[in-house]
Amino acid sequence: MIGLDWGTSALRAYRIDRDGGIRERRRADLGILHIVGGAFEDALEDTVGDWLAEDPDVPVLAAGMITSRQGWVETPYLSCPADIDALAAALVPGRLRSGRTILFVGGLSTRGADGVPDVMRGEETQIAGALAGGDAPRLLLLPGTHAKWVRCEGETVTAFTTMMTGELYGLLRRYGILGRLMEGEAEDAAAFARGVRYGAGDDPAAGGLLHRLFSARSLGLFGEIPPRGLASYLSGLLIGSELREGALVHGAGEPVGLVGEAALVARYRTALDLLGRSCRVLPSDLAARGLFALARRAGLLARG
Repeated sequence: MIGLDWGTSALRAYRIDRDGGIRERRRADLGILHIVGGAFEDALEDTVGDWLAEDPDVPVLAAGMITSRQGWVETPYLSCPADIDALAAALVPGRLRSGRTILFVGGLSTRGADGVPDVMRGEETQIAGALAGGDAPRLLLLPGTHAKWVRCEGETVTAFTTMMTGELYGLLRRYGILGRLMEGEAEDAAAFARGVRYGAGDDPAAGGLLHRLFSARSLGLFGEIPPRGLASYLSGLLIGSELREGALVHGAGEPVGLVGEAALVARYRTALDLLGRSCRVLPSDLAARGLFALARRAGLLARG
């Protein structure tokens, strides 16, 4: 089969064999924000046209922001609780110019205890890959622009919470007053650790995130953190705050399964270790595993 993890900034393609192994993989800077005039099929041809020609009968599945309102085909959100079989049953077909079918994966939605809706699109496929393996922790954390905290039971996603950690970091770093004192993006382990501990602290006298954020400026003004360490401090502060909020919503007494890009996962693992929280890093190819699991559950693949 051919699996497509098609996000906002990049298209990742996988050629997957009948046993779920990745035969070949490709990455192109052809995320949905880079496609002009809705030319998604042209981008697909440019990236994997030879695969499509060589394997004309294998299933093609696409997940990620390509299934959003700004993407190729908008798919509906499935309400939680939802399992792998429900996602597989809800695949939305599209048609290529050649007449070939491409199947799009739907997202997930939930409502918190406050009644406010929450959504994900793309992460559900990584989660399916984790849950199909049978030994994933019951609490998954997917760091990113919009980090997801995901509660699972067996193969079912029961609830999740979104934290806008990555987006907030980018906005503050690039456009806010906090970024004016920062120099470079070099890692400063001590500054990061200080930020994590301050962000995660539960002392009411320290206030909430809105107050603590200003420390990324004041500590720089007073020379307590050097300009080259302030970006690391801000990153740690935001991640620490996220971990504190995540513990309030989902509890702090069980291991966390980390899913995502290696460098970002490593940063979260460091933060969790600093706070004495148990975690496990899951494999990096879960999107491909999830696409394979969905194709198999949908009856699109012969069992090897």
